[in-house]
Amino acid sequence: MSSWTKWHGPAMVRLWGFCWLVVGFWRATLACPTSCKCTASRIWCSDPTPGIVAFPRLEPNSADPENITEIYIANQKRLEIINEDDVEAYTGLKNLTIVDSGLKFVAHKAFLKNSNLQHINFTRNKLTSLSRKHFRHLDLFELILVGNPFTCSCDIMWIKTLQETKSSPETQDLYCLNESSKNIPLANLQISNCGLPSANLAAPNLTVEEGKSITLSCSVAGDPVPNLYWDVGNLVSKHMSETSQTQGSLRITNISSDDSGKQISCVAENLVGEDQDSVNLTVHFAPTITFLESPTSDHHWCIPFTVKGNPKPALQWFYNGAILNESKYICTKIHVTNHTEYHGCLQLDNPTHMNNGDYKLVAKNEYGKDEKQISAHFMGWPGIDDGTDPNYPEVIYEDYGTAANDIGDTTNRSNEIPSTGVADKADREHLSVYAVVVIASVVGFCLLVMLFLLKLARHSKFGMKDFSWFGFGKVKSRQGVGPASVISNDDDSASPLHHISNGSNTPSSSEGGPDAVIIGMTKIPVIENPQYFGITNSQLKPDTWPRGSPKTA
Repeated sequence: MSSWTKWHGPAMVRLWGFCWLVVGFWRATLACPTSCKCTASRIWCSDPTPGIVAFPRLEPNSADPENITEIYIANQKRLEIINEDDVEAYTGLKNLTIVDSGLKFVAHKAFLKNSNLQHINFTRNKLTSLSRKHFRHLDLFELILVGNPFTCSCDIMWIKTLQETKSSPETQDLYCLNESSKNIPLANLQISNCGLPSANLAAPNLTVEEGKSITLSCSVAGDPVPNLYWDVGNLVSKHMSETSQTQGSLRITNISSDDSGKQISCVAENLVGEDQDSVNLTVHFAPTITFLESPTSDHHWCIPFTVKGNPKPALQWFYNGAILNESKYICTKIHVTNHTEYHGCLQLDNPTHMNNGDYKLVAKNEYGKDEKQISAHFMGWPGIDDGTDPNYPEVIYEDYGTAANDIGDTTNRSNEIPSTGVADKADREHLSVYAVVVIASVVGFCLLVMLFLLKLARHSKFGMKDFSWFGFGKVKSRQGVGPASVISNDDDSASPLHHISNGSNTPSSSEGGPDAVIIGMTKIPVIENPQYFGITNSQLKPDTWPRGSPKTA
């Protein structure tokens, strides 16, 4: 049982990995040609006996040739030719080395499908000529040709030109054999009627309106006489070319706006090298709003849009049918510009329910205009709903990882109406509402306090000492009788009207009428309550006084 557990888990994984590695090497070995060694990514053939007579190929269905990145061949004297289909299966090949071998000829299209090839070393072989057409489509970092018996001719002048124009300070000591079988340094080789060609593109103004047609003309010169061809890249518009020995024309019809900014080249090529002349195509067309979506929220609210047009269109926003004046709170931002295509958004800083409504974008240039409209909902009205709306989901808007760039002078402000920003107006309205609510609350509170005090002062059944909390001073009863009565504020009084006198007037009895109560220094008119003032002193019985209160004489 312990042995069974031992061979499970990580130990078993390592065992299976080792087995697959062995199987991989075994399959590569079975597929590998004689005198060569192979791995999953490398082939090397350096054993001279028995050696190889053809370029090494892996057996079909035995390994993946596209995984081979390096082929090294050395000491193979019987290897003389690389055919067109010998290398095509190695599409991932980066380094090719054939040294000290018998290589004499390389087919023109031998490396046509090896676009990843970067380093080629053909040192000490039997090459007498080598055309640049083998390598014209490759982006080579290194081409080593030392030790080959080249024949001095125009066919190898491109190698001299390559040595003179490459940026590397290291040069190869290359030689060629002249008619006298004498070695001549390639750097000193001079051959008449053998030079680089030239190309001249006679193009009219390549600024054209969409849907129109245009014709380009090109002439080439050189000795040997060069070939002429057009390089139009991925041109979308329909085009047709006509060429002769030194003249050529290219006609483009029904030009598409998608071709604006494309490069068109006229190329002249001969044995020595090539030359080209290029122009850029500019297409003018009316604006098109290709994308306009409902607002999304990130750091700011944003109404995203995409506009195409050339020349650059002027952008104008409308809010509920009126021109929208942009400010620091509401403004247009362009985040990405792709030649004639502009990706951006209308950015809103903390919008409220006051910003809900219809937003229309108008893009216009001299060739026409386009417009689109969307409805935006940012927040529900206070007290009505919670601000959610199923038609406007909370989707995060991506800002392309780039800083916002102002759109510049793309907003048409010629027809603006004077108004303030929507966000400024909303902020001021909120402040006004808050101020009114606060003031009304304070005033209402003060009125309630005043009404409470007045009602308490007029209807309280307790002594005036209960009013001392409100600032009323003590009032001493005065002797005498008269219509005016003085309410005593002595601490020993338990009745609301302890002393009632019908005798002579007090010093202030002439003021306020006969029926008045003096509180402090103020005489206040009193309406008698029958319960209190309907009886006289003679009717009061001694036992009607509160227990413990002094009786009046």
